[in-house]
Amino acid sequence: MTILYQIEVYNKNHIKYDTDEVISEVSEIDNEFIKEIVYGVITYKDEIDKIANKYLDGWTIDRLGNTDGAILRMGIFELLYTDTPEVVAINEAVELAKIYSDDNVRKMINGVLDKVYHNK
Repeated sequence: MTILYQIEVYNKNHIKYDTDEVISEVSEIDNEFIKEIVYGVITYKDEIDKIANKYLDGWTIDRLGNTDGAILRMGIFELLYTDTPEVVAINEAVELAKIYSDDNVRKMINGVLDKVYHNK
């Protein structure tokens, strides 16, 4: 989540970056799962955002804070593009939202992921 947050900040501010360098700055170990999530979210960002926007009642993902958007994008990516069990993917996202998001956004993330899960 922290890596995706940082990349979003760089993108919004038109700052050039190397994805592998951002990953190594944030993660002390070389972890293939982290790389899969980061590169997957980057690769499928447009599709993920369309899906998120479909289920964000009256909102769009770009209106969410960078942290909230990163959590939601990770959750959607895990649900649709990985072998992570759906319940685990949703729970991980909700647990991150409990720590980094307010209660309303946590509920929104949970609701969107639940809709994605039931409609995939």
